[in-house]
Amino acid sequence: MDLPFGIDFGGTGIKGAPVDLALGDFAGDRQKIKTPKPATPKAVAKVFRELVGRFPASSAPVGVTVPGIVHGGVVWSAANIDAAWVGTDADSLFTAALQRDVHVVNDADAAGLAEVEYGAAKGRNGLVIVTTLGTGIGSAMVHDGVLVPNSELGHLEIGGRVAEKWASNVFREQDGLSWKEWAKRLTTYYRTLERLFSPDLIVVGGGVSKESDQFLPLIAIETEIVPAALQNRAGIVGAALVASRA
Repeated sequence: MDLPFGIDFGGTGIKGAPVDLALGDFAGDRQKIKTPKPATPKAVAKVFRELVGRFPASSAPVGVTVPGIVHGGVVWSAANIDAAWVGTDADSLFTAALQRDVHVVNDADAAGLAEVEYGAAKGRNGLVIVTTLGTGIGSAMVHDGVLVPNSELGHLEIGGRVAEKWASNVFREQDGLSWKEWAKRLTTYYRTLERLFSPDLIVVGGGVSKESDQFLPLIAIETEIVPAALQNRAGIVGAALVASRA
């Protein structure tokens, strides 16, 4: 059985695996290749070919996460990747490179869809906001299972500061914050999301979510807030889901 393939394109590594959508998990060992420097679209396409080539030949679609805004398969922003991505029709480029149907999605959106379909927000109705706390703050908004793409809620300005330049995990480390001190910043951030969107559930992902017991109980908000369940599998699983639905 041909299974969709998910690729998670990050700043340091490009990871991929076939995905069993009935289970919401990998159907083979995840493979990883270092992100090329410079990470231009053509250089990354070459890595994608190598990554997909490590698995048996398939005609199933491929989903790819990109850390940027994606509209109709075209990348509109490139804050943490090569500037050459801006304006690139990534769907067409990768479809030609891999000779398979390829669909590109914002990385946080992919993770959000995976958490709603298989993870911490499975079976939940209403508005779910999934945030990823890392170098920045990624976000996904999913209402009754339908994605509102490219929400970019980490770019909200709060008190004259861009949220992710103050409350992301990298700034916790950079500023030497204790968990309690960081939780105060996160409380300010998540209260803003509450006020603007009235979510039914907030899911917190990113690598630091593995230590969620250190800071989530200290975030003082009214909305239910829980750690992500899929952790580093979410991007690949969500990308494959997007490709399959497309």
